[in-house]
Amino acid sequence: MKETRPGPRHDRDAKVTRLRGEASAFENLDPPPPHGRGIRAVPLRIILPNLVTLLALCMGLTAIRFAIEGQFETAVIAVIVAAILDGLDGRIARALRGTSRFGAELDSLADFVAFGVAPALILYFWGLREMKSFGWFAVLVFAIAAALRLARFNVMIDDPSRPPWQAHFFTGMPAPAGAIVGLMPLYLNLSILAVPNVRALVPFEITYVLIVAFLMASRIPHFSGKKIGRVPREYVIAVLFGIAACILLLATFTMEMLIGLTLVYLAAIPFAIRRFNGYAAEDAARQANAATAAASPVAQVRK
Repeated sequence: MKETRPGPRHDRDAKVTRLRGEASAFENLDPPPPHGRGIRAVPLRIILPNLVTLLALCMGLTAIRFAIEGQFETAVIAVIVAAILDGLDGRIARALRGTSRFGAELDSLADFVAFGVAPALILYFWGLREMKSFGWFAVLVFAIAAALRLARFNVMIDDPSRPPWQAHFFTGMPAPAGAIVGLMPLYLNLSILAVPNVRALVPFEITYVLIVAFLMASRIPHFSGKKIGRVPREYVIAVLFGIAACILLLATFTMEMLIGLTLVYLAAIPFAIRRFNGYAAEDAARQANAATAAASPVAQVRK
């Protein structure tokens, strides 16, 4: 009997069967479970400060709308409300421990629109457009100064070598203060002083706006109220009375109060510079004494 040996075709069929068997076994395996990250819940303590920041942004955009429609007093009030909301969002975030990098970036963008773009456009539609290109130049410089001020503020937050006493000061005029101070010509026109909005005064208004822009972009120190946390018990009633009186006067004589607050703020700048220089001198003396004390033992060892 003749022995049959597997030929090439038989080997090829066996190989195909083996491969098909492996493939079918692979196809029978269950698919691996997805490894998606899923949806992460965001705490309300983080959402609430960002919501207040968005409200400030909306008030800034609303101020631009009222300026376009010629309702300048309402536009000023919208900017004031945006400044109040901007002062609240940071305090709310710190009180709720809801600070985040996202909130800081969102706050800077909202501040640029509400306190850089909106006041500049309000002034332009109110009177600076009488000088056309020169008025628009002042608007651009004001907005650029606000952007540079906010960018520098974000960089200085992450500076670990900054002395603790510098937290009592702002480097350059803050953007909300720059917006309120920069609208001074409009306050004078809408107040009981009724300074006329004529073309002859526009060069002086442009000069004033450029000075405010310089104060924002400069490194001139200004007092910061962020460290004001507690009021001594004996001054509580006086502080409550003062705050209530300011709110009532601001609601009744809005433009007149804004003129007064602007003048007080500008008058406080020299005192802030003097106080800042005093802190800097004390810090330099302290570091010099520390260096001298550290060098004395080394000198004695060498002797």
